[in-house]
Amino acid sequence: MRRREFIAGLGSAAAIPPIARAQQTKVTRIGFLRYASPHEKQFEAFRDGLRALGYVEGQNTVIEQRYAGGALQRLAPLADELVRLNMDVIVVDGSATAKAVKAVTSTIPIVFSLATDPVAEQLVSSMARPGANLTGLTMSVGYQLAGKRVELLKDIKPNLSRLAMLAQPDNTTARAYLQDTETVSRALGITTRTFEARTADDLPRAFNAMVEWQADGLITLADALLFSQRERIVRLAISNKLPGVHPEVEFPLAGGLLSYGPSLADLFRRSASYVDKIVKGTPPAQLPIEQPSKLELVVNLKTAQTLGLSISRDFLLRADEVIE
Repeated sequence: MRRREFIAGLGSAAAIPPIARAQQTKVTRIGFLRYASPHEKQFEAFRDGLRALGYVEGQNTVIEQRYAGGALQRLAPLADELVRLNMDVIVVDGSATAKAVKAVTSTIPIVFSLATDPVAEQLVSSMARPGANLTGLTMSVGYQLAGKRVELLKDIKPNLSRLAMLAQPDNTTARAYLQDTETVSRALGITTRTFEARTADDLPRAFNAMVEWQADGLITLADALLFSQRERIVRLAISNKLPGVHPEVEFPLAGGLLSYGPSLADLFRRSASYVDKIVKGTPPAQLPIEQPSKLELVVNLKTAQTLGLSISRDFLLRADEVIE
């Protein structure tokens, strides 16, 4: 570069107003809070979504991660901690986490990635215009997915007669999913019973009760506690010869039999676009809540064989992924 051009360049830089220079070097501070335990694939999906929009951790972006590990009582202090760190936006997983953050800030934007029914749970005013400082994505396309999961399990185990429904009773959306599960099960000639687990320590007792009831199948409801305990739930199900169907692909990846539901990684990836719009000035109250755009059927063939189940070729062809 010639000396004259170099000096001209310096002059141009000096001519940029201080405010503009500050905007160019602004670091976006993002809080990331989960009720569940860390999940690398889902966090990487969120980070990939940010990178695609120009937010690079360590360069122009800082992400403060916090995890409650499925312990509800840990959410409030972790939410308070992130608010005190003065984040530009806080990304959370589901409704319980969103409520914890909402309780300590009415100004910092909150983006939820896995809410179940944000209107019914009184997080937002409506799906089209959320209002207040919350918006994001719901992992639900309707409570009828629970019934669809029963039908899929029945396809694999035609003689299914007693279905255990594992739920976290403090989950405010559990009732609607349980009702849909019961309705579809009744039509298929399947008897259902609910077994509750408020904490991880309740799981062995819940499975003992299922065995005593002579359950021959299991369905889990979408919940952060159950998700964080998926490996333990899978071990208990297999050791008790209970074929299970689950909302999240992470269950069959951990050894569970079957899952049908939205891609959680895709929802976290899409939540990055909400962060981008908010950082660029759009109030969360004006960003409509979106639903899943991708549903996945995943089967663990190895687990089916362990449980003595034979899965038809037609069923396997319907699956988005078969784990062998």
